[in-house]
Amino acid sequence: MGIIKYKLKGHESFVLREGWLTKGINAVSVDNKLFFANSGADALGVGTNMAKAIRYWMRTAGLTVDSSVKGVSLTDLGKTIQNYDPYFEDIFTLWIVHSNIVCNFENATSWNLFFNHMDLTSAFTREEMQNLMKSLIIEYTGDENPSERSIKDDCAAILSMYSKSAGIQDDPEDKRTSPFEELGLLSHVGNHFSKKRPAYDQLNKLVVLYLIVDKLNNDGSMQIDYLTDGENMPGKVLNLNRIAINDYLDAMQNSGYITVNRTAGLDIIYPSLCKQLRKNDIVKKYYDEVGGL
Repeated sequence: MGIIKYKLKGHESFVLREGWLTKGINAVSVDNKLFFANSGADALGVGTNMAKAIRYWMRTAGLTVDSSVKGVSLTDLGKTIQNYDPYFEDIFTLWIVHSNIVCNFENATSWNLFFNHMDLTSAFTREEMQNLMKSLIIEYTGDENPSERSIKDDCAAILSMYSKSAGIQDDPEDKRTSPFEELGLLSHVGNHFSKKRPAYDQLNKLVVLYLIVDKLNNDGSMQIDYLTDGENMPGKVLNLNRIAINDYLDAMQNSGYITVNRTAGLDIIYPSLCKQLRKNDIVKKYYDEVGGL
């Protein structure tokens, strides 16, 4: 079996920071060939490696699509966010970006493996995370010799992105707080880190629906266990246990999006109103309901 395509350290060692996505989508909407000259550094007003990182994060988050001929263009999601929440002030927007990054195995391999396959039920150290990440990369990509330096940098980036005071950069500019700390997915005490379940009032039910809607509509139904344990499903991507998953399912059923059947131990959900929706429709629906920002 050959090596499955994957990517480490696409972020150039720069964690996704406050204001970067705003800066990027605004620049791309003005000039989709801005990255052709000096990697976009001049247009974005940052260093070359930082400009490469901004381009990487936008693409990995599903906000832009690259073309060697046309340059970088906003996706439908990128256009929707620019229209409704251009400054990424709503935590819902951060959840959508987080979900897209984690589900993007090809471009954000370490993020995908950390949330989907790194079974960490107790506190862990940076070194333990790095060792487990190496094993997972070998297992899921078939590459027997992944770059240990890149693995170390990816692990550091994940910890810095989601937990407070986890940065290891020497440059003060690189220690700026990542907005993704707000999601509450990691805690950091001393030398140890722990995965956390987000607070219910910080995670809108439409984020859960966003993660399942395409597969639910394509398959016609879904086992509740799959939402908890399946790859790229809410249980993994959002650190939710079965109890929390059921709470969100009840909320979605009460709003008419899905039908839940728990009779005779079936534990199956079916699409209802969400039959008419795709992912970007759900994002627009949320913004329309809250009035945008």
